Amino acid sequence: MLLVSVQGVVAAMCSKVPFISSAIMKATDSDSFNLLVNNGASAGQVIFHTHIHIIPRKAHDCLWPSESLRRRRLKLDQDVFKLVDSVREQLSVSNDTKNGLTGN
Repeated sequence: MLLVSVQGVVAAMCSKVPFISSAIMKATDSDSFNLLVNNGASAGQVIFHTHIHIIPRKAHDCLWPSESLRRRRLKLDQDVFKLVDSVREQLSVSNDTKNGLTGN
């Protein structure tokens, strides 16, 4: 799974995306693609090793039902800013732990 994968392995996989996605788009006559990682059972992962999905796309293919809906502007309210602050805090804690800067 992605969270326990060696960073170098994930970097190597991602470095191949332009090459492989180009071949997939040409082979499927697509002009775009989605890059998808399902990480964990709740996210839809059923094969429990790290892998990337390259999904070729064409205009108006409506692959997912939500794409047929009209998109709305993101509402930037206090909840969004609280979430941003919480993510920043978690990133800071993770970075401190990674660098051995915890207070323990």
